[in-house]
Amino acid sequence: MEHHYDKITERLLETPYWVIDLLPRQVPQDSRGQFFAVEQYYLTGERHERLCRQFASVVLGLNCYHDLTVNRGGDEWAKNPEPEVLVAWLTEALQHGHLCALIDDGDALITASGGNINITLYNPSPALLELVRQVATAAGLHLWQPQQLS
Repeated sequence: MEHHYDKITERLLETPYWVIDLLPRQVPQDSRGQFFAVEQYYLTGERHERLCRQFASVVLGLNCYHDLTVNRGGDEWAKNPEPEVLVAWLTEALQHGHLCALIDDGDALITASGGNINITLYNPSPALLELVRQVATAAGLHLWQPQQLS
């Protein structure tokens, strides 16, 4: 059975988004660097654990100011799960899963997926964008908006 949060999530996935990332801006497709090799480097072992902790700092910081309603796939949604649970779910998602967190019941959305060295923020208000920028910076991460097709 589809939850009403699923419909909100689908709508938000179509809105403008920002990337919370290790890198300060989008890597161009014609980059002469070795993005994929570097990405793989950060997806393994202790480096990946550290990155997960950095993303967890952002999400927990955000949860201090806003309600988060979280889904890890399936039908279950949990409002403001305990910090330890939220971090465990986020870490699992960044390793091999997927996580969606609706902010304030659907004003905005954060997603995390396995195999990525970033998380994504959809539809933030200017105030939310500034808050996320501050908590991301404090965690040693960057917030940028990719080139988006209209």
